[in-house]
Amino acid sequence: MFPAKVVIVTAPSGSGKTTLVKQLLQKCPRLAFSVSACTRKARPGEVNGKDYYFLTPAHFQELIERDAFVEWEMVYPGKYYGTLRSEIMRILSEGTFPLVDIDVKGALSILEAFPGQALSIFIKAPSEAALRERLLKRGTETEETLRERLSKAAYEIGFAPRFHHTIINDSIEVAGAELLRIVEDFLDPAAQAVAAQHTEISVS
Repeated sequence: MFPAKVVIVTAPSGSGKTTLVKQLLQKCPRLAFSVSACTRKARPGEVNGKDYYFLTPAHFQELIERDAFVEWEMVYPGKYYGTLRSEIMRILSEGTFPLVDIDVKGALSILEAFPGQALSIFIKAPSEAALRERLLKRGTETEETLRERLSKAAYEIGFAPRFHHTIINDSIEVAGAELLRIVEDFLDPAAQAVAAQHTEISVS
């Protein structure tokens, strides 16, 4: 039987997770991106089934009642996001492994849903100052939203020890190589089960 292994990557906003995940998907063809479901409207250029599964609130609620989600969350009033069980099974049935790029709360839920089958990796910036600089470079933050993101990041970093590995992203190239190594070791059929002990890796 095909081993049901799931790879979870999570991080506070501004830690470089999205860039690292894109690189990982390019370099590790055994992985397939797990597409989340949401109730917001598609933005210009977004494709249903590729970027998100765009659902109506009523349909999302129906799926909640049917226990169709591995995890779900109401991020804003009336705005839902979640990971469909059918999406995880679709990827596994195609002979690939799901890569779930998700926020910290959702990552903990998926980790709980796949005990002994999931690899979880927490990405973080080398310091609060570095995180602040990265967020400012986006050019989309006000002083208020910047404070909110930094406060949330500080809170989320407290959960890092609950994941299998933490990579301190001081260099995209080096962090990307370390992420690929960790994932390939996990996907190797001869690899042992994920160690329960948390490891933190500095790649500066």
